[in-house]
Amino acid sequence: MRELKAKIRESLAAVLPVTAIVMLLCITITPMPTGTLMLFLMGALLLIVGMGLFTLGADMAMMPIGEKVGVQLTKSKKVGIIAVSCFVIGAIITIAEPDLSVLARQTPGVPDMVIILSVAAGVGLFLMVAFFRNLFGWSLGKILIICYALVFLLAIFVPDNFIAVAFDSGGVTTGPITVPFIMALGIGLSAVGRNKSAGGDENFGLIALCSIGPILSVMILGLVYRAEGGAQSAVAIPDIDSTRDLWLQFESSFADYALEVATALLPILAFFLIFQVAFLRLRRKPLLKILIGVLYTFAGLTLFLTGVNVGFMPAGSFLGAELASLPYNWILIPLGMVLGYFMVKAEPAVAVLNKQVEDISGGVITQGMMMAGLSIGMAISIGLAMIRVLTGISIFWFLVPGYALALGLTFAVPRIFTSIAFDSGGVASGPMTATFLLPFAMGACEAVGGNILTDAFGVVAMVAMTPLITIQLIGLAYRLKTSARARKVPAPVADEEILDLSEEE
Repeated sequence: MRELKAKIRESLAAVLPVTAIVMLLCITITPMPTGTLMLFLMGALLLIVGMGLFTLGADMAMMPIGEKVGVQLTKSKKVGIIAVSCFVIGAIITIAEPDLSVLARQTPGVPDMVIILSVAAGVGLFLMVAFFRNLFGWSLGKILIICYALVFLLAIFVPDNFIAVAFDSGGVTTGPITVPFIMALGIGLSAVGRNKSAGGDENFGLIALCSIGPILSVMILGLVYRAEGGAQSAVAIPDIDSTRDLWLQFESSFADYALEVATALLPILAFFLIFQVAFLRLRRKPLLKILIGVLYTFAGLTLFLTGVNVGFMPAGSFLGAELASLPYNWILIPLGMVLGYFMVKAEPAVAVLNKQVEDISGGVITQGMMMAGLSIGMAISIGLAMIRVLTGISIFWFLVPGYALALGLTFAVPRIFTSIAFDSGGVASGPMTATFLLPFAMGACEAVGGNILTDAFGVVAMVAMTPLITIQLIGLAYRLKTSARARKVPAPVADEEILDLSEEE
């Protein structure tokens, strides 16, 4: 109970700034209908409790399950079995990711299940690549350069309607279900292979690689399905006339999201129980703790998704439309940046990543350092996304130089920062981005008469890109700082408490 209270306090601190900003806008320049505001406030309450339960459940269940499965796979020492298992695990948890179904419904001209299965195959394939990278000691930076070169080459031939959606898919598939499990799986699999740097970068990079597969798979779909995308509309604002209407909005959605989360967790739980019976044979107490953690994860994610989808999505769409309708609609840019700065703190998978980074780096890369880099990156990305909404500038004008800079930095920073940075891109673009910032952009785009598919979509892609730069810039500053310290301090003492920077890509 003490741990749960601590987790809820953390989620309260993360959600409160966003709630305060929305309230301030409601009483100043964008008065919001009472019903929509009440939906938002109820959603914020559910989000706080749900995020607290989820992060506790991730610590108790999702991380241990992933790590134990990874360790058990390495014990087989059969590369083929491990590779096939990685593909199956990647596909299963991707199909389970709630945000993927949202994206699939909004993709023009492609049946939902077709895009879900193709994206799942892309994640599974690149999870295999991540395993082989660890096994043979392949350079993450070189893999990323080759893969993103292929992505941008393929993008030349893909219809415009699929470009933003393809890059968005790389972000939404690395959400609250996928991230804890895959990151823990990486820890378990790190026992195999030659990628054993002192900095511990072999524990990271799986999320980075798993984010590339969906981009490529959706682009390939864009080449196969040459359908014209229908006109997309911003999120409908429900009519709330009474407290009963307010309750009915959440009641009708709660069962749907509970079923969605149960469908997502059951394959993972079944996979773990098979391993438990066949290989692990955990004692009663640790097994019971994991099962209770799964229940916490289920309850937390159900509350979280209900809150953000029912409460935050209409509010985001309304605020975007109202701000874009103002005579001084340029205010979208700075306000979007402020929202983005605080919004990333409420992403459930971000807390999981930051904690693991601090633990594996021995406290050298702190949670505060990570959060600062992610918040600044998120602010920049939303600012750029709002510029796109207001001007209609092609997303390539941002993605090409952005990824060129991010990939160029891989040659100048410690390898662990590269791995963490590219993992962070996928983690930062989670449910809060998909259910508040994307509707925010869609509402603004519709208000200014833009093309939602080409101008509003892509906000997730922007969110996934900027942390690649900001986290690596922190790594560059770290390298310069430790190099200067090494010149001043005698050699035997200089590197005792810092990461080993001697290994280059």
